[in-house]
Amino acid sequence: MIDENDLSVSNLVKLYDCNLFELGERADEIRQNLHQKKVYFNLNKHINPSNICADICKFCAFSAHRKNPNPYEMTKDEIIFEAQKAYANGAMEFHIVSSHNPNYKYEWYFDIFKTLKDNFKDIHIKAMTAAEVDFLHRKFNKSYKQILEDMVESGVDSMPGGGAEIFDEEIRNHICKGKVSSQNWLEIHQIWHSMGKKSNATMLFGHIEKREHRIAHMLKIRELQEQSGGFNAFIPLLYQKQNNFLDVKDFPSGIEILKTIAISRIVLSNVPNIKAYWATLGLNLAMVAQEFGANDIDGTIERENIQSAGGANSKKGLSKEMLISQIKDAGFVPVLRDSLYNELESF
Repeated sequence: MIDENDLSVSNLVKLYDCNLFELGERADEIRQNLHQKKVYFNLNKHINPSNICADICKFCAFSAHRKNPNPYEMTKDEIIFEAQKAYANGAMEFHIVSSHNPNYKYEWYFDIFKTLKDNFKDIHIKAMTAAEVDFLHRKFNKSYKQILEDMVESGVDSMPGGGAEIFDEEIRNHICKGKVSSQNWLEIHQIWHSMGKKSNATMLFGHIEKREHRIAHMLKIRELQEQSGGFNAFIPLLYQKQNNFLDVKDFPSGIEILKTIAISRIVLSNVPNIKAYWATLGLNLAMVAQEFGANDIDGTIERENIQSAGGANSKKGLSKEMLISQIKDAGFVPVLRDSLYNELESF
């Protein structure tokens, strides 16, 4: 293994040259010191109000374009109806992420959040990626701080980690030109953390980026976490290769994926949780990843639109019972958590 105290990209990228099982042992040591054999999951409902988007990201299969000629906009009543069904099934979190819809007024977003909070007072609302915040900033000439304050006032409890993609501007210019910059993504989360709120951080990998870019991305998350302490979890998101405009020939192997998750755990020693998001990895690989530093697999989701549009087998979500049985079968302890990682029940 390398010197983990040398936090240079040139040093840390050498972790990829290590044997997979050597990396796994080191990542698992850190994981078990933090979480023992626990694997966290939650009962959540993903709500994606629209797929009509002002930005054109080459990696995205969700937004309405030539490869997805099915634009939609949910009405407020439709959103409430979906929320009611999920709440009746035990959902404790509404995870609300949308496209950058040019048709919505500024107030539309906050009216939705407030209505959901008024109707489901004990629900946790995780909503608005930093990319969405940046879109509102550009479209309505509002400061980041004003938008974030309006989010809190309307009932948003935490922010998801989407929109980070990869923190290299040359690559971003190719895969998501016009979207929030790396610096602004980090600034938005820094402001959110300064307000006493928590968020997650993601990294989209397996497309045109190199290993060095992944390490640099992790180090920027680590640096902000040192300053603010506001990140709950880091989520390496595996790029989904179908129905988009990136011509990616070399898809990462299972070994490369597991190494990336293990390295995330090693490099991000100050971020408490590493999520192996089953909706991008598939449930089987997400469970294997729990042996390589991850300690969370996300939740029930109920209906997943974004990753499944790119080919992931995640459209219908998973049942609580399925998650519990899979975690137990893998030799771990299933732990139901809330959105802020407070433990609610062990199985």
